[in-house]
Amino acid sequence: MAAGTVQTEERKAKRRRVRKRDIYRGLVLAFACIGAVTVIVLLAYGIRLLADGKAGAGTSHMLIEERPSIDVELLTPNEYSRPQLALSEVKGIVIHYTANPGTTAFQNHDYFEGLKDTGETHASSHFIIGLDGEIVQCIPTSEEAYASNSRNSDTLSIECCHGDSTGKFNDKTYDSCVELTAWLCTRFGLDPETDVIRHYDITGKDCPKYYVEHEEAWTAFKSAVAAYIKSHGTKVSAEEYEQYVKSQEPGGSRQ
Repeated sequence: MAAGTVQTEERKAKRRRVRKRDIYRGLVLAFACIGAVTVIVLLAYGIRLLADGKAGAGTSHMLIEERPSIDVELLTPNEYSRPQLALSEVKGIVIHYTANPGTTAFQNHDYFEGLKDTGETHASSHFIIGLDGEIVQCIPTSEEAYASNSRNSDTLSIECCHGDSTGKFNDKTYDSCVELTAWLCTRFGLDPETDVIRHYDITGKDCPKYYVEHEEAWTAFKSAVAAYIKSHGTKVSAEEYEQYVKSQEPGGSRQ
């Protein structure tokens, strides 16, 4: 092969190598640009979601404005059932059962009231729900009740009456418990999925009995509370929410 021909072939081969290198560099640069743009878009989207979430949390609140029918029969202050210890924050709602089949809300209320004289134990509850769905309040929501052991200081307690030893709430008791729990959740900014618990979840005690032994029934109860909030609650501004809370505090002490 002539020298000129060899040089020509070498030049062609060199040009091919240069083209391949340029194509490779171009592809690398293109992919790098695409990757950078993707990261920027995802970061921007994430920041927007975070900002929206913070804005939503700070400017609105779900509220059930209609207060359930509650018979306020506060216990006489005493060291055994109403110690008048301040409850500065509400972080949860604890559901109990009375463990006294067939007894009424007022019978259980009177038992708590009588402890001031007998001194046999320390016990009480913020609310008691009777067999006809009546709600009796024994302790203001600004005070501790002797109901939930280590969580007395940051929870509200609801005792539910039941007709038999299974501990299952009848329909009237159940419906009132859903309504009261939902109202309290919106009033104190609680999540029914995580902030509504059983006495069992604190101490391992078989209370409320039926809803410990039937986990699906407990799950259904919390779902019913969430559904009640969704169907009966309205979204209000932070200012409207604060005004509502103040309106629910007769004499400056919330009940």
